[in-house]
Amino acid sequence: MLFVHSHYGFYFSHCFAARTPFEMNNQTDVTEFIFLGFSNHPKLQGLFFLVFLIIYLTTLLGNMFIMTATRISLALHTPMYYFLSNLSFLDICYTSTTIPVMLVNFFREKKTISYEGCLSQIFFLVTCAGTEGVLLAAMAYDRYVAICHPLQYPVLMSVKVCVFLVSGSWLCGLVNSVTHTVLAATLTLCGPNQISHFLCDIPLLLKLSCSDTSLNDSMLHVASATIGLSPCLFTGVSYILIISAILRIPSAQGRSKAFSTCASHLTVVVIFFGTANFNYDRTNIGYNLDMDILVSVFFCVITPMFNPIIYSLRNKEVKGALRKLARECGFYNKISN
Repeated sequence: MLFVHSHYGFYFSHCFAARTPFEMNNQTDVTEFIFLGFSNHPKLQGLFFLVFLIIYLTTLLGNMFIMTATRISLALHTPMYYFLSNLSFLDICYTSTTIPVMLVNFFREKKTISYEGCLSQIFFLVTCAGTEGVLLAAMAYDRYVAICHPLQYPVLMSVKVCVFLVSGSWLCGLVNSVTHTVLAATLTLCGPNQISHFLCDIPLLLKLSCSDTSLNDSMLHVASATIGLSPCLFTGVSYILIISAILRIPSAQGRSKAFSTCASHLTVVVIFFGTANFNYDRTNIGYNLDMDILVSVFFCVITPMFNPIIYSLRNKEVKGALRKLARECGFYNKISN
């Protein structure tokens, strides 16, 4: 993503400078990795488990409700909510890749993950993150067409176009993920098998590598421009055009109605790209384990929980569909009584 370059550059600069000659020569066949994340607070493991369990269940429940509501409500059978249901599925996959492993490790004295498990985690994390960035850009295009070219909307956002955009988003994420995962699997690892985090990530493996990582570095630059910078710029340009079109609407009521159709997506975009950049682009702050864990938790764990909340609170159609779903499940009557 656009924030990849500076983050990985920070790791590259520290990786080889900190490695001792013994570590450079002590190549080993790594079978597992030890996570050091949250290790500075051993007495709070139980509290951490409870907090992350609640967050995970909230994320699963919220996104499953969104996915179900978009299927059962005819009012939500539109391109925007088709994209939203895919976004919810992405968030479920994203959190399910990291949080279950983290929850189990809270009760283990030795917080480990197998080598194969680490590569699998990298594969799914990179896939979901890359796909979400491109999908948010596709959703921005949908809002641009709806606001700037409403008469052409049925043609420009047909079913085939929507399926193409979603499939393209997944394809971009998968190709990017396969490339980085395969390159990571070819690395020769040496030294201690400790990862200063609660998850596996490409720069963390590069830090443990004794082999040449120049190809990995080059591919990360390519990914930074294609999967990261391009969707972000496209989304930004789309909203500049959208806001410009909204400001030309003569009535205040018309401007308010037009802006409300894209307010939820704009909020999600700001949170996603904002937290992503804050998470990765911190070269001037320096490395601190607790700070690194905190911002990563917000980006990888908290943000996926926000999406269904934002769309539920700021969108009348979604709230209506959720109330209908709650009535069908028997929850609404119980709450009313």
